[in-house]
Amino acid sequence: QVQLVESGGGLVQVGSSLRLSCAASGRTFSSYNMAWFRQAPGKEREFVASISWSDGKDYLDSVKDRFTISRDNAKNTVYLQMNSLKPEDTAVYYCAARTITRAEYGYWGQGTQVTVSS
Repeated sequence: QVQLVESGGGLVQVGSSLRLSCAASGRTFSSYNMAWFRQAPGKEREFVASISWSDGKDYLDSVKDRFTISRDNAKNTVYLQMNSLKPEDTAVYYCAARTITRAEYGYWGQGTQVTVSS
């Protein structure tokens, strides 16, 4: 079992930066693939970024040049550095985890709100 707790959200202005953190419980964090998803009001949840156990990374096209996902296995934490924020980045951001044997993300955090005002 993995428990995930996000933090770092908030209300910022266009062009600002935020760093989201996701702290994971458990002793096998380094073997999990981790990801960030987001859900804006009235929209479906969408993939934002992922980082594999071997540090492979993938991004949603619209954030590729602005967001950076990283992990610190010593701290059981995954990060999402978000720069040049836009109003369309406004959403609840969720951290997710899956084992390398699973295709689906089976563990989710409670979410953290990011609001970008213009």
